[in-house]
Amino acid sequence: MSAVVLVAQSAPAFQGSIDLGSLASPQGLSTLMKIGLLMTVLAVLPSVLVMFTCFVRLIIVLHFLRQALGTQTVPPNQVLSGLALMLTIFIMAPVGEQVYARAVVPYQAGQLDGQTALDTGIAPIKEWMLRNTRENDLLLFVKLAKLDHPTTRADVPLTVVMPSFLISELKTAFQIGFLLFMPFLIIDLVVASVLLSMGMMMLPPVIVSFPFKVLLFVMVDGWHLLVGSLAASFH
Repeated sequence: MSAVVLVAQSAPAFQGSIDLGSLASPQGLSTLMKIGLLMTVLAVLPSVLVMFTCFVRLIIVLHFLRQALGTQTVPPNQVLSGLALMLTIFIMAPVGEQVYARAVVPYQAGQLDGQTALDTGIAPIKEWMLRNTRENDLLLFVKLAKLDHPTTRADVPLTVVMPSFLISELKTAFQIGFLLFMPFLIIDLVVASVLLSMGMMMLPPVIVSFPFKVLLFVMVDGWHLLVGSLAASFH
């Protein structure tokens, strides 16, 4: 028994530590910290995609198109979301290149610290959002935040730009959706009037108008026009 006690007393105590690295430079980040940052980025990525990009306008317009055509599940939600995502990547590519050149490359080279790189990377995104945000929406949230009237649009803080950009995107998407509905609504009214004049009141007009709406959309090359107009609508 005494031998066991002597061994326990002579054994060195375990001393361990987790090296989180130095956050001042990217080279100092430990593997654990890199994994934590990666998981954080993946968690907030959907919100960033909605708040900082053109995804909102695209997905709403595509859903309006599906409702206007009368196809409840065609194209399916996965296809519409994938198309909106691909268009978002295409439209936001120039902004992403600016962020990479101005912030990511200097940060990896050790020329910028983390906070400076973050501020530099957000600047092109904020500038793009301001170009696509209505002034009335900016003034609304400046007033709600009880801030002084900014001298220039660049002086508006990011916390005001984000909600202003979102409601601007919603308004623009609904305007485009209204324009999409009009030609298909005219087809529905014409078909309904013809069926009523022929005494075919028991036949749902939607069944007859649906192939005409699809034919109209295909003949005018609707996807080409819609995608081109959406891409050109962003400044």
